[in-house]
Amino acid sequence: MSKDEVFARIDDDEPRLVEIAEDLWDNPELGLHEEESAERLIEALSAEGFEIERGVGGMPTAFVATYGDEGPTIGILGEYDALPGLSQSVTAEKDPIEAGGPGHGCGHNLFGTAGVGAVVALKESIDAGEIDGTVVFYGCPAEETLVGKTYMARAGVFDDLDAALTWHPGTLSTPRMGASNALNSLMFTFEGVSAHAAGAPESGRSALDGVELLNTGVEYMREHITDDARIHYAITNGGQAPNVVPSEATVWYFVRAPEREEVERNTEWLRDIAGAAATMSQTEVSERFLTGCYDYRANEVVTDAIWENMREIGPIDYDEADREFAADLKATVPDDRIDAQLSDVPDELYEEIRDEPLYSEPVEAFDEGQQSHGSTEVGDVSWITPTGQFRGATWPVGAPGHSWQVVAANGDFGLKGITFAAKVLAGATYDLLADPERLAAARAEFDEEIGTDAYETPLPPEAEPPVDVTAMGDD
Repeated sequence: MSKDEVFARIDDDEPRLVEIAEDLWDNPELGLHEEESAERLIEALSAEGFEIERGVGGMPTAFVATYGDEGPTIGILGEYDALPGLSQSVTAEKDPIEAGGPGHGCGHNLFGTAGVGAVVALKESIDAGEIDGTVVFYGCPAEETLVGKTYMARAGVFDDLDAALTWHPGTLSTPRMGASNALNSLMFTFEGVSAHAAGAPESGRSALDGVELLNTGVEYMREHITDDARIHYAITNGGQAPNVVPSEATVWYFVRAPEREEVERNTEWLRDIAGAAATMSQTEVSERFLTGCYDYRANEVVTDAIWENMREIGPIDYDEADREFAADLKATVPDDRIDAQLSDVPDELYEEIRDEPLYSEPVEAFDEGQQSHGSTEVGDVSWITPTGQFRGATWPVGAPGHSWQVVAANGDFGLKGITFAAKVLAGATYDLLADPERLAAARAEFDEEIGTDAYETPLPPEAEPPVDVTAMGDD
């Protein structure tokens, strides 16, 4: 079974893959609660003879699906969690299906489904003896809270990989070479003493004072961290009534920086401030470490294989109706937001795509050497094995991620991006398995840039998957 036959298999499988993605879109589920979504993907893989391991990393909706038992092993990462508050119908005006309900504002209904399509097509090549090796699909939950892959990495499920590949829906079809920020996510809870805020304030000790003193201290801390570092927070519990001194208050922090070491330094400083805030407010403070992740390091050899296949496959075949709906969605996005979404695009490319509703022609990577301020736990995988990733053009040009416009696109024309992404993933994996020298070159690059013993889990031993935390993260 040649690579062209692999692509043909994916084309034949398109109706089933679209049906799966539509099912996920119709039933969006938040991170660590993707029971139906994970089961839908597991059913598809089980039917093809994949060996399934469930509950990976202590997460009920994390799974690993494996096919093959010898030769090199390549993993394809898949995601399927939705975002809170983004319920939206397929229309060019804001129209929630369920008020306040979740929606696929990051395209993860397409994301995991394309990975399933890729590994199923590769399975037939393995059966035919065209390639030797093992393919593994990783069902990775809770990407939006940057949880899934980090806890899976702690469980060691990526340790035996020779390479990993993944993708993400977006505005452009392009490989990703730029770095991302490492991150820690943690909560501080202050415990004080409640009292009548007017009648007996001297009897109370405000937990909210502790939170506010911590936040104030962090504002002074910002002056002395690097320009690329980021610290942001949300008060998740600040008390219930102004006439009651709050006995408990909680603040959730993200600490980001280009390198893991700097994240750790800044986190220790944050902890010092939290302790000082407790002293000043005469309260007690405790910490809950939710998750942490590494910065992303692209492997050039793996990414080159991705780019070669993107060029070979060509643009996603959008028709005039797709472009019209994309144009209608784009018209609802203010010009300054569109420009902000395209701020990292080279000037020449910006001029070419700015006024287009859709642009699906593959674009060579333009972000090498760039530092993204966002984070992804694909970074953890990239510190364990040679890793490459790309974006597929399934959104209107300049539409912001995590928006209702993207939800609408992912339930409509974005579905055409599934076969494109599946072919890129399958084609690059096929090329790597068929060429041992290329796979060895990817490993040599990894060993030189990172080293086999560089990764240590950012999770403390007591950390457990935060099943109760479903608020939006960042990718």
